[in-house]
Amino acid sequence: MEGKITGFLIWCAFGNMFLGLAVYAWFSKKPVRFWANAEVFQVTDTKKYNHALSKLFCIFGIILIALGIPLLPGQNSAWVLLSVAGMMVEGIIAMAVYSLVIEKKYKIEK
Repeated sequence: MEGKITGFLIWCAFGNMFLGLAVYAWFSKKPVRFWANAEVFQVTDTKKYNHALSKLFCIFGIILIALGIPLLPGQNSAWVLLSVAGMMVEGIIAMAVYSLVIEKKYKIEK
């Protein structure tokens, strides 16, 4: 029983890190990076850009925590595949939303 809860709590800790990142992005004065080791492009409205990114991180964190629910029956359950596959799909969707919606909306065209 203890291992089941521990796995779920570790999964939730990662979801909470994204929620913390969402709070940081919401209150940040400078544009927040989405991609690691990449410079942020010139933004038309920093506050709106950060709020959009904050909403993306918040939704990502909440869904990530919800995807951890199948860990409660145990890590050897077949339902764990839902968590793993859901995490991959969620990551791809978040990247697509950032690239196709947020970046297009707030990037200054040169």
